[in-house]
Amino acid sequence: MNQQNPKLQKQLVPTHVWALAFGCIIGWGAFINPGKKFLPNSGIWGTAIAMVLGAVVMFVIAFAYAYMVPKNPKAGGEFNYTKQCFGRAPAYLCGWFLVAAYLTNVPMNSTAIGLIVDGLDGAADILKWGFHYTVAGFDVYGGEVLFASAILVLFGWLNIIGVKKAGIIQTILASMLAVSVFTLAVAACFSPAAKWENIQMGWGFDRAAALAAGACGDGLQEYAKVGAQGIFAAIMATFAIAPWAYVGFETIPQAAEEFNFKHSKVMLIMGVAIIFGCFVYTANNAVACLAVNNWPDRVVAGEWVLLVAAEEMLGIFGKILIGVAVSCAVLSGIMGFYLASSRLMYSMARDGYLPKIFGKINPKYGTPTNAMIFCIFISLSGPVLGREALGWFVDMSAIGASIGFFFTCASTMVTMNRDRDGSFGLKSLAFLGAILSLCFILLQLIPIEGLKGVHFCKESYVMLAVWCFIGFVFFVKQRKHFIVD
Repeated sequence: MNQQNPKLQKQLVPTHVWALAFGCIIGWGAFINPGKKFLPNSGIWGTAIAMVLGAVVMFVIAFAYAYMVPKNPKAGGEFNYTKQCFGRAPAYLCGWFLVAAYLTNVPMNSTAIGLIVDGLDGAADILKWGFHYTVAGFDVYGGEVLFASAILVLFGWLNIIGVKKAGIIQTILASMLAVSVFTLAVAACFSPAAKWENIQMGWGFDRAAALAAGACGDGLQEYAKVGAQGIFAAIMATFAIAPWAYVGFETIPQAAEEFNFKHSKVMLIMGVAIIFGCFVYTANNAVACLAVNNWPDRVVAGEWVLLVAAEEMLGIFGKILIGVAVSCAVLSGIMGFYLASSRLMYSMARDGYLPKIFGKINPKYGTPTNAMIFCIFISLSGPVLGREALGWFVDMSAIGASIGFFFTCASTMVTMNRDRDGSFGLKSLAFLGAILSLCFILLQLIPIEGLKGVHFCKESYVMLAVWCFIGFVFFVKQRKHFIVD
């Protein structure tokens, strides 16, 4: 490597990049949300339909990414596309919200580490020691903070010492995740515990109303979603969070400068990652429903329904399988979003949109070490603040991803008109992707009657306002340094 002018190293192969995308798509939520959100909000059928529709929309948007990456194969992805097509202010807006989308996912994943151990160790409570306090109703223990912090530092260090090493580890984690979920799904096909008769309230139910009324057992049927309106609400409740569910496939362009293969393979890699993600979401939800004959009561009780299902089908092996899968999901999410966040910050700093210190490449390892250290430092807030408080920030993740989707699709249309290439079909897909991206943003920001749990909570609106204000301050400070190609 040129010690005088170090650059990012081209060491990522297609399997590394697939693992980056898939590992970022699937996190803790794919394993806890069958009982927390998917089954109560949408049931088995509404969730399956919503996830497939969400995957289709992501495919539509992915075509725009596949067009833009070879045109601009640089770290920064959407930020660079926006800068070239729309100028400085829109590029900064896109980059600033993508930073929120990626960076908030790292500390959020770290808070799941203690929950995983707590769910798997029964009454042992092996990490519940040391100091203890509560943030927004979430209990934080010293043991959990230290353990999660150690993992954050370790995976940050792995990202610093070389992208190839990080890619190999990411591939191992993503492969173990896929194999574990596939094994659980196959087991459900042959286990006597998994029965079609277990399907109850296939389109979900109003969990909040049921809890308020103290309903249980057959009494929960009163709150089931039925009829055309109920079915539509069930599907939309999960479809509206598709940007959150599939955030990660678009991290691929952030590593474009480090590809050791032709950029024309991007669409295939993105497509495979999206398909794997869709399978994990739908399979986990179906297993949780089919293997637990009283899942609505378990949902109301706040149990980890998928873990219960795995244990009822496979006993201790099922518990181990869930432990391996969810651990790999969380760790691959930390690794992947570390890489995406640091490359985005590096790209923005290289062009003057962030302080130049983040744009320096380590001459020994070929990685943006300063940006990575900053990501580690910010992520260490996760174990300290706890999951509930961070949830207010993570609501911005879907907004940030949707903004990135929109600008990529819009940039595709502008670039095709400028370069006079691209088919009518691709132009139509880019236009459709831009419209759908705007719809996702509006669904989150504007409360709609009948779609509970889709839009921001009040704390998230406050966090959004704070992030916008901080971004405006940085914009005023940095704009004189902005470089436009």
